[in-house]
Amino acid sequence: MNNIKLELPNTILIEDTVIIKDNVEIKANTIIRGNSIIGNNVILGPNTEIIDSIINDSSIVKHSLIIDSKIGKNVTIGPFSHIRNNVNIKDNVRIGNYVELKNSEIEENTKISHLSYIGDSEIGRNVNVGAGVITCNYDGKKKNKTIIKDNVFIGSNSSLIAPLIINENSKVAAGSTITKEVEKNTLAIARAYQLNKQYK
Repeated sequence: MNNIKLELPNTILIEDTVIIKDNVEIKANTIIRGNSIIGNNVILGPNTEIIDSIINDSSIVKHSLIIDSKIGKNVTIGPFSHIRNNVNIKDNVRIGNYVELKNSEIEENTKISHLSYIGDSEIGRNVNVGAGVITCNYDGKKKNKTIIKDNVFIGSNSSLIAPLIINENSKVAAGSTITKEVEKNTLAIARAYQLNKQYK
């Protein structure tokens, strides 16, 4: 370990199985366990736990938990994200506040910024996932996969009912519940009609 900056080192735990490269900053109340590898120029914490995971160069993780996952280069995670169980995040991805990822692959330049759950999914490049989006991956008996291809926009508060494919360059309108495949270059809208009734 070279040029490692520890903020409040008495609050930091790093197990001896961990590999840390150069110019890493580790902030208060951070724990790094197991076979974790921390790349160059990484910032971790405060209040972050990394378990059996790889964090590649120039990434930032704050106020978050990462378990058994791989994080690419120049990725930002947090605050208050939960990344677990075989997640692979590629380079230049933004994972924001109160986002949970499980058993999923996220390709380059994608943003999942607010209050979303993405499980058992493949997310392509240049995808924008709006606030409150949920992949509904469990049907009561088995887990199903959601596939979102490149250059897709998912509007806020959408529910994606797996198994499901959303193809390239398509959009999902905010507030939609999507149950059928979305073709390329289309806008999918799946909402109940609004009905306003006067009352006394």
